[in-house]
Amino acid sequence: MTVSSINKILIANRGEIARRIMRTCREMGIATVAVCSNPDRDAPFVKEADEAVPLGGTHPSESYLRIDAIVDAARKTSSDAIHPGYGFLAENAAFARACQESGIGFVGPSAEVIAAMGSKIEAKRRMQIADVPLLPSVEVGNQPADQVLRQAEPFGWPLLIKASAGGGGRGMRIVRQAAEFASLIETARRESQAAFGDAAVFVEPYVEAARHIEIQIFGDTHGNVVHLFERECSIQRRHQKIIEESPSMALDDALRRAMTSAAVRAAKEIGYVNAGTVEFLLTPDGKFYFLEVNTRLQVEHPVTECVTGLDLVRLQILVAAGEPLPAEVHELAMHGHAIEARLYAEDPRQDYLPSAGRLHRFRLPAAAGIRVESAVGESAVISPYYDPMLAKVIVHAPTRVEAARRLRHALARAQIHGLSTNRELLVRTLEHPDFLRGQIDTRFLERHDPAALAAPLGDDHAERLHAAAAALASQAARRREAKVLDKIPSGWRNNPSQFQQTRFLGHGGEIAIEYRFQREGLQLRIDGHEQPHVRCEVATPAQIQMHMAGIQRTFAVHCVGNTFYVDSPLGSSALVEIPRFPVPQDETAAGSLVAPLPGVVNEVRVKKGDTVSAGDVLLVIDSMKVFHWISAPLSGRIAELRVEAGNHVDGGTVLAVIEEF
Repeated sequence: MTVSSINKILIANRGEIARRIMRTCREMGIATVAVCSNPDRDAPFVKEADEAVPLGGTHPSESYLRIDAIVDAARKTSSDAIHPGYGFLAENAAFARACQESGIGFVGPSAEVIAAMGSKIEAKRRMQIADVPLLPSVEVGNQPADQVLRQAEPFGWPLLIKASAGGGGRGMRIVRQAAEFASLIETARRESQAAFGDAAVFVEPYVEAARHIEIQIFGDTHGNVVHLFERECSIQRRHQKIIEESPSMALDDALRRAMTSAAVRAAKEIGYVNAGTVEFLLTPDGKFYFLEVNTRLQVEHPVTECVTGLDLVRLQILVAAGEPLPAEVHELAMHGHAIEARLYAEDPRQDYLPSAGRLHRFRLPAAAGIRVESAVGESAVISPYYDPMLAKVIVHAPTRVEAARRLRHALARAQIHGLSTNRELLVRTLEHPDFLRGQIDTRFLERHDPAALAAPLGDDHAERLHAAAAALASQAARRREAKVLDKIPSGWRNNPSQFQQTRFLGHGGEIAIEYRFQREGLQLRIDGHEQPHVRCEVATPAQIQMHMAGIQRTFAVHCVGNTFYVDSPLGSSALVEIPRFPVPQDETAAGSLVAPLPGVVNEVRVKKGDTVSAGDVLLVIDSMKVFHWISAPLSGRIAELRVEAGNHVDGGTVLAVIEEF
């Protein structure tokens, strides 16, 4: 296969990575084909493709994990090659083999390499041959837990149980005491089996305060293997990266040479072709140990592109076509500093509970040096069936401090309405003194309370000003809809009148706004306190510009139903207008156990009539590839059981009712 013979590529993925691959394909003059599930039929990546093939279904097993359906879609559309992106089938050896057997190019390494590196246990064996530093480990296999523990205890505490297949923190558990070892091994096995179809796990020492450093590698079919420097990925939640950067502050020239040389040795040992990553743990004393080889493009590849000037997807396609790596990859230098932040639809204040539902607005400021790779458009419905990442925001600047500052500013000024996200946590991490000093490791979000980092960016004062802006925007909307005298200014009265009143519920509680327009200007009270020297220069349903205490500010207002989303230089607020005459709502029956989020019921551990104790796990819900254990809030008897395994549920759905003793 040559570059000229690749005229059409099917992308076996979704969301932002599908859009990212399509962008390079368009630049190379290559047509693209999307495949999609039912929830994704109207997604941006589908609309941007030249052709699309619906796979049907909702769960990944019914769509993006169907090897036969994807290969058939490539045949039907006469695609020359398939790009797997990352996740789903990207590291599935059977998929790479199916492409090869069908005569369809696969943009990635060989099936044999994927299979070898897909098992972390096998990968460790191969790395030992390549003289790559390794942590000691014990394969669990069919051994009893107590026997495994006897072999692992000499490593010292704590220990780490890891799934041999897959990654992303699934099938991984930290063990800090012997009493919990057996139960955590079983939990890791079950999670690994559910996520990867493979229950194999192993045990190794858990390195405290380690940094996560990965080396980007590239090989071609002509025997060339190179590294494209490092990325630091130490800021993680649930063992999943959320902030990545290049270069790493932890590496000097000697350590960089040692780690990149080890990565190249690893790649040569396994005959690596195409893009991949060799991942290492770096200890506080400067020692590094092999973690795994990711046989695909990484989520965080844009930071490498920023500091090297390369297009890694273009290199992937060239290598897949049999071309040698171009000369520029052999003469690379890093320029400036790049940082990427992953925006997730999740609530860090509730243990990173995924958010699913309607995203009413998603806007990030455009500026030089800021790159946004988004899975969604201006608005979208976020499905519970897939990873909750909304976008990656990447900044490239001359220095690390400037990159962090610009990325923080871009995230803080984003308008993200309708769902909880990790935006606030990202902003506060980027401005944290420890982060700016480079004092980071994989436990950063354990040392610094995620709930505090994820608190609203604006303080109570900001929220009150936002409530005033929301009240004025609401008045402007009513004025715009008026059938008579629609030309007079909003809120204007010919004669003095009483204050107009609006109440909102915000993060800090209830806020009362009173205002009236007079000839000399706006009279405004917030929670009964008169605000001096207020002028409203602009009042529209979408924008309020006010002078207060000698400062002019512009507030962007977006109303959805009775919720007002307000963004300003002071931060962002979501304010619910309190109706003057509330309508009584039906109450949920006492003892009801409700779903905390949308998802699929993975397991039901009780039946109607069973006796349960407070804290007992009754059901397990799978949402966005994460298991959520639903426990009994009180002791009693299961009076009603309204779901069974396999049911799809919305957030707030009553799952069971417990009759208290």
